[in-house]
Amino acid sequence: MIDHLGINCADLEASKSFYDSVLAPLGYARVMDFGVACGYGVEGDPAFWLSTYDDMPEAQREVHVAFKAADVAAIHAFHDAAVAAGAEVLHAPRPFPEYHPGYYGVFVRDLDGNNVEAVTHGYVAEG
Repeated sequence: MIDHLGINCADLEASKSFYDSVLAPLGYARVMDFGVACGYGVEGDPAFWLSTYDDMPEAQREVHVAFKAADVAAIHAFHDAAVAAGAEVLHAPRPFPEYHPGYYGVFVRDLDGNNVEAVTHGYVAEG
């Protein structure tokens, strides 16, 4: 349904570094960069954008964005990269059966206070 999503960042260079590291384990990379804006996704398809502008308001409302992960291992790699990049962990990696069976995710707060999630929908508990 959504073609692309963009968020504004107070420190674009710091945000680029953050998203470079946390999106890599999910198989996404920075595929376009115009200096004041950059897009992440797969080659030729930037679906998530970062930007900044000089008169950006101080107070921004939190945005929630969830990135598809291939599997649980990718979610844990996203979590580890986010923690290393300075993110606040909102919900550590785990199943969320209250959402639906098979939902496994992690939620972190990025450098601008946004709620960023990595999720897979095919989780099956071992045992």
